[in-house]
Amino acid sequence: MAEAHTKQHDYHLVDPSPWPAVGSLAAFVMAFGAISWMHHLYAAAPLVFGAGTLAVLYTFIAWWRDVVREAQFGGFHTRVVQISHRYGMILFIASEVMFFVAWFWAYFNTALFPNEAHDVARMAFTGGVWPPKGIETFDPWHLPLLNTLILLTSGTTVTWAHHALLEDDRQGLKWGLILTIGLGLIFTCVQAYEYMHATFAFSGNMYGAAFFMATGFHGAHVIIGTIFLIVCLFRALAGHFTPKQHLGFEFAAWYWHFVDVVWLFLFAAIYVWGHGGGHAAAH
Repeated sequence: MAEAHTKQHDYHLVDPSPWPAVGSLAAFVMAFGAISWMHHLYAAAPLVFGAGTLAVLYTFIAWWRDVVREAQFGGFHTRVVQISHRYGMILFIASEVMFFVAWFWAYFNTALFPNEAHDVARMAFTGGVWPPKGIETFDPWHLPLLNTLILLTSGTTVTWAHHALLEDDRQGLKWGLILTIGLGLIFTCVQAYEYMHATFAFSGNMYGAAFFMATGFHGAHVIIGTIFLIVCLFRALAGHFTPKQHLGFEFAAWYWHFVDVVWLFLFAAIYVWGHGGGHAAAH
């Protein structure tokens, strides 16, 4: 009987897991709480939203913990399974690319045609020019350029960490990750400082909405990528990665490079190309 149940393939048949059901229930509670809070249906709505959010975060941590255990201790991530994981990560990043394509589309749809004759509301908001009248844009060669250099440098340090891992240089891996995480945190702080000194708001103008949605979602991705790398750092300190098996770190590096590339497009399109005559007071 034991031989009948011996694994005869390289694929991973996942054991039954409670996390899809738990995650769905947690997401429902979070959404219900958020909607109730927005519509002021009852006083406890913020608590419901908070409980749902914590449950979703716990589901993330527990589910990913199980995946790490499968890879690190279970031996389930064979070469065939790793190929499938890589395809999955590639498709995920492709979906993220299309997510940002939507924000670039929204930006250029207005920026390239600010005086669209068939759109009276657009004319009223832009004054027929881009950037709209009254908008003082950021100087692209000040904080935006600094953040560009920070992210480009972080792409170098994460690549250093990757090559150090391939050479089984644990110290190089550790310090490469530490530097990348530090640069990611600095980028977030600089962007927060920039937002605090913006002379335009999110609401009330098309430029502010397009600017904050595009750069804000990128900033959120930087925070997510930084958390991704922090988890990799703790795993590296625990000795989880080897030169031949380190998908978790490899995917974090892919994601970080994706964040870098998106920022280069944002810097070129929104900060440089979309720069008007005025400057925001971020000096």
